[in-house]
Amino acid sequence: MKALVIGGAGYIGSHMVKTLQRAGHEVAVFDNFSTGHREAIEDVKIYEGDLQAAAEIDPVLSGYRPDLVLHFAARSLVAESMVDPALYHANNTCGVMTLLDGMRRHKLDRLVFSSTAAVYGFPQQRRIDESHPTAPINTYGWSKLFCESMISDYCRAYGLRAAVLRYFNASGADPSGTIGEAHEPETHLIPNVLRAAVGRADKVTVFGKDHDTRDGYCVRDYIHVNDLADAHLLAYDALNRADQPDFQLYNLGNGQGFSVIEVLRAAEAVVGRTIPMELADRRAGDPPVLVAGAGKARSILGWTPKIPELHRIIATAWRWHQEQRY
Repeated sequence: MKALVIGGAGYIGSHMVKTLQRAGHEVAVFDNFSTGHREAIEDVKIYEGDLQAAAEIDPVLSGYRPDLVLHFAARSLVAESMVDPALYHANNTCGVMTLLDGMRRHKLDRLVFSSTAAVYGFPQQRRIDESHPTAPINTYGWSKLFCESMISDYCRAYGLRAAVLRYFNASGADPSGTIGEAHEPETHLIPNVLRAAVGRADKVTVFGKDHDTRDGYCVRDYIHVNDLADAHLLAYDALNRADQPDFQLYNLGNGQGFSVIEVLRAAEAVVGRTIPMELADRRAGDPPVLVAGAGKARSILGWTPKIPELHRIIATAWRWHQEQRY
């Protein structure tokens, strides 16, 4: 199988590339390297370009002719999306429309799209499955929901087969230690905890301890990044099994939640020392609990996370942070 990974130099994209390579597939990457890292991908054909420009993605689609296109090229900082919504709708929404039009022109009909639990907005139940209402509370979530709607329309009207995967908290790093999570700025909890542990930050800031949870701290569902990548390949298999053009939608999460303080304590156990913490006021609009209902992916795709334990997820990330290469 020939795969084209859009945004393949980013955190999740680079893990997808490695997963595809290990499975023996031919892989190419299309990336503008605005946030991705060249050092994160190796032994792969690289196309550098802007997804918003049809003139830059079209030659790749027509020349490489992938069997599967995987899209990871979104901007994903919630706060930034509220300050600069134009950036998010241009990069995320318009970029996906350009890709879909290119795939249609060149008769490419297999797409797996990385989406987000941010499309659900403020949770109405403690465990969120795919039937939960979508009501984003930030521009990032809206941009992803618009993309999902476009993809569904293209499946219905033009014969596209697509799977949309709504991630909860992607975490960890490849156990090899060669690739990991390196954002600037870094907004995710586990890498920020480990940055403090390794001395790249003075402390980790925790927002609020008065949430409606078992210990007062926010609870989130953490899923290992390699388990996410595995789900993409299973989704491709499911698209190939479908009798007709199809739109498929799956949540991806472990189905269990850990509080911020539980993550901190687990990280301290992994690194073997206390990690400095600073308590700050809770952030407006921060849901107390976000936990995935991922039974659909388990039953239909046959997907089972291989690294579900929090301490193992953190241990893979810790190896990366100690040996960080980019």
